[in-house]
Amino acid sequence: MMLPVHTQKANLRQTLLPQRRSLPKADWHSRSQAICAHLQRNDCFNQARTILSYFSFHQEPCLYSLIQLPKVWGFPRCVGSSLVWHQWSIGLPLQVGKYGIPEPDPNLPLVESTQADLILVPAIGCDHRGYRLGYGGGYYDRLMGESSWEKKMTIGIIFEFAYLPELPVDPWDQPLSLVCTELGIRNCR
Repeated sequence: MMLPVHTQKANLRQTLLPQRRSLPKADWHSRSQAICAHLQRNDCFNQARTILSYFSFHQEPCLYSLIQLPKVWGFPRCVGSSLVWHQWSIGLPLQVGKYGIPEPDPNLPLVESTQADLILVPAIGCDHRGYRLGYGGGYYDRLMGESSWEKKMTIGIIFEFAYLPELPVDPWDQPLSLVCTELGIRNCR
């Protein structure tokens, strides 16, 4: 008998999160730097003027070195069941959000969907079709399902061990355009 999708996802989280958290700091850092190098060689990344990103949490791949590049950077705040994006650069204030994730100060300028060229999406895992496994809150799937965001270029950011042939999928799950790991960038759709 096949387990329900939510149970399959929970089981994958219980496997992939400890694996990610157990990476030695030097290994985590070198893998993160390899991801950043692949992104810097990518045409979509280079052509983007405004990039939405994330602050690394629970040893997600760290993209901090990219923030020094001359782009407009947006970072999310969780507001209700939505993500609200604010411009942020090194040195500007941060606060701790409701999940313990750093967020930009709510008084910083907003980034609207019309301004965003590329979204770098954190994930626990991704599959070859571009579906991602998140923490279960649905924030990114809701965002990518909105008409003003659905055509945006999205790149899932994970470590290679979390790039799987196929993930369990719910009807509301939204596929990514590309997936980037320390071994390179793959097309999904």
